[in-house]
Amino acid sequence: MRSSVILPAVLLFSSFLSLTEAQVTTQQPFPPGYKPPSETIATSAQGSTYVPMDSWIYPALDRLHSLGYLDSAFMGLRPWTRLSIAHMLEQSADRIDTDTGNDEAKSIYLAVLEEVQPDVDNATELNHPSGQLESVYTQLRGMSGTPLRDSFHLGQTIINDYGRPYEGGFNNYTGFSARAEAGRFSLYFRGEYQYAPSATGYSPALYTFLSCNIDSIYLPTDPKTGLPVIDPNTGQPLCIPNPNQATIPGGPITAANNARILEANLSYHLLGHEISFGKNDHWLGPDQGASMLWSNNAEDIYDFEINRVEPLRIPGLSKVTGPLRYDFFVGSLKGHTDPNDPWVHVEKISFKPTHDLEFGFSRMVIWGGKGHEPITIHTFLKSFFSFQNVTASEKFSRTDPGARFGNFDFDWRLPYMQKWLTLYSDSFVHDDVSPIAAPRRAGLHPGIYLAQFPYLHQLDLRLEGASTEPTSHSNPDGSPINQGQFLYVETVQKQGPTNKGFLPDWVGRQGKGGQAWLTWHLSGNEDIQFMYRNAKASAQFIPGGTTQNDFEGSVVKRIGKDIEVKGWLQYEQWKAPIYATGSQSDTSGAAQITWYPRAKE
Repeated sequence: MRSSVILPAVLLFSSFLSLTEAQVTTQQPFPPGYKPPSETIATSAQGSTYVPMDSWIYPALDRLHSLGYLDSAFMGLRPWTRLSIAHMLEQSADRIDTDTGNDEAKSIYLAVLEEVQPDVDNATELNHPSGQLESVYTQLRGMSGTPLRDSFHLGQTIINDYGRPYEGGFNNYTGFSARAEAGRFSLYFRGEYQYAPSATGYSPALYTFLSCNIDSIYLPTDPKTGLPVIDPNTGQPLCIPNPNQATIPGGPITAANNARILEANLSYHLLGHEISFGKNDHWLGPDQGASMLWSNNAEDIYDFEINRVEPLRIPGLSKVTGPLRYDFFVGSLKGHTDPNDPWVHVEKISFKPTHDLEFGFSRMVIWGGKGHEPITIHTFLKSFFSFQNVTASEKFSRTDPGARFGNFDFDWRLPYMQKWLTLYSDSFVHDDVSPIAAPRRAGLHPGIYLAQFPYLHQLDLRLEGASTEPTSHSNPDGSPINQGQFLYVETVQKQGPTNKGFLPDWVGRQGKGGQAWLTWHLSGNEDIQFMYRNAKASAQFIPGGTTQNDFEGSVVKRIGKDIEVKGWLQYEQWKAPIYATGSQSDTSGAAQITWYPRAKE
């Protein structure tokens, strides 16, 4: 466990370095109508809001990176601020201008540049702030059949959707986003009205089985051992499931008809860092379809964050590792009942030893919770600096260091094919320093991205696999790793890193699957896409197992420069014998219109 001390040590050391702010070089002029970023990008003194993770900008910049540009981008640490995106574009401007045969790259560059250029040109001061309505949107979604909404057990029909409510019938999400900057300060807000119809939900028998037999969440439990109270008459655990478990969609489910804040944060920019309070997006992996450690598959949490948004070079170290970035955040998880309201902190550090290779190490710890241990500075420091296994008595005491998880990811533009193929992977492990140290006990999410086809440069293909069923089927003590009780769960923190019922990764516990996307790019921000997704939960975890097959087609089109229209249709077949007999299906269709008011120049 000693080597895992490096991560927090580097984070603490780097955050206090006094370094000269990055100098921005002026790029050579582009041809008429091809406008590079301004030469005065003052990110050292200018606050900047993050771009939400469901923005079209991320897949566009991911493609630009895989076409051989955007060398300073850290694909495993997102979201990015608007000004950090401007920096990335500026550092690629010369090459995009001079390289021939790269019309796709120029199209993406121009589309993203048009979005962030006003932030570059209109720098603010504390006494001269600026504000803007960023977007207004409405999404109309219809669903037939019975969808799945249970990432902790049986699967999800709609993924990476901020944990929005959805059920069979008509669903609607209407919202807006706004941002403001004043010198080093920035403010972002995004809220929406959400409606989803009522549903039958899981039967009491299924609810009880999942709670007692799968999750081992018993009521009551012995507070000293965390074990269930034994019924003296039967000799069996006395199980009365808590009726408010967000991880089990027990019925009847009432209609959702509410307003919700998706994101809301106040940030201060200091020495290349955004220091923020509020509700922030996090996507800590290079995959497009999932991030095993943290993603927007679940609703965002309220947290405190210190994020190095600009690449940092440390004298001496960076000669070997290249520039680095890091992120730290801490906040409360909601929807937990065993124990209630635990907290989580996450640290990640990523390196770029070459323009084509990036790798990162992450650590997540879940600790505290009502009835288990208090959330104090002492318990936080205990969880932050504890790297050794502890005894069972300590686990169930008020000095529990928490549930600890490790992560490793990389993104590599392959040699001699830097403008064609990118290989990447995300991995996740429990009770080990890193997936590198215990690959047979890790979950994996590998992928490969072909950014263009020969003679069909507008077409790309992405393939990703997924597994949370380790190839090793036993713990060091010989006990089996099965029944979904290893990754994403823990002895004390039985509901793992879920927030309001959803896991970070749609593949869930002890599951396998994958995704494939075939996309035809009409322009830098318009496309036609076909997607296939498969997910299977092991029969060792859910009796009879589960299977999902999703087929989706989508179109994104712009009407002028300010209106985006997106439509998609998804057909799903699923089997979950524990829930419904035979093969089931559901169909989802949606249309979203988004207005992007243009900033005054």
